[in-house]
Amino acid sequence: MESQYLKRCLGSCLKKGLAEVVEHRPADPIEYLAHWIYNYRRILDEEKKRMLERIELEQEREAALEELEMLRKMKEEELMIQWKLEEQRQGQLEQEREELELQNEEDEMLLQQKDQEENEKTIAELTDRPGAPNLTRVEELDENGQFEVSV
Repeated sequence: MESQYLKRCLGSCLKKGLAEVVEHRPADPIEYLAHWIYNYRRILDEEKKRMLERIELEQEREAALEELEMLRKMKEEELMIQWKLEEQRQGQLEQEREELELQNEEDEMLLQQKDQEENEKTIAELTDRPGAPNLTRVEELDENGQFEVSV
C-alpha cells in the first residue's frame, strides 16, 4: 500500500530525479536530488499557473466573442427599429399630404362654387346695392320685331 502511494505521488518525480543523479553523478547526490525536486516542483507550479492563465484567457475570449455577438444583434435591432420608425414617419407624411390635397381640393371647389354663384347674379342684383349707379331700361327690337327690355 505504501508503495502504491509512493508510485502515485512521487513515482514520476523520483524516477526522473534519480535518472538525473545517475546521469550527472554529483559529489553530493542527496543535495543535488533535493534541488532537482525543488526545481521540478517550481516548474510544475509554473506550468499549472500557465494552464490556468490559458483557461482564463480562453474564458475571457469567449466572453468577448459573446459580447461582440450581442452588440452585433443590438445594432441589427437598432437598425430595424430605425427602419420601422422611418417607414411609419413616411406613412404619416404621406397621409398628411393626402389630407392636405383633399382639403385643397375642397377649398378649391368651394371657391369655384362662390365664383359661380357671383357670376350667376344678374345685373339687377348688382345694381340694387347701395352706391351702384341707377341704370335706366333700354328697349330694343329683336329680329322678329318685338321689343326686348334690357337693363
